[in-house]
Amino acid sequence: MTDDELKALRKDASKKKRLATEWASKIHDVVEDTYWSEYPNLPEMAAQAVAACSEWKEAQDKYDEAAKMTEA
Repeated sequence: MTDDELKALRKDASKKKRLATEWASKIHDVVEDTYWSEYPNLPEMAAQAVAACSEWKEAQDKYDEAAKMTEA
């Protein structure tokens, strides 16, 4: 695997981690600021957060595996 390919995998994992963090932040904002009026939105927000975390984990695992192979 080339350095550019490895960097692309790392960038993809970082992007997906940022997206998951954004969902966590949105949930946090609802809980902190508008819980009593926005609580019905929490199940969908949680589902989006779980999906984003799963996508990050998959991308991170792919990067970790590729990085391990280039070290060997």
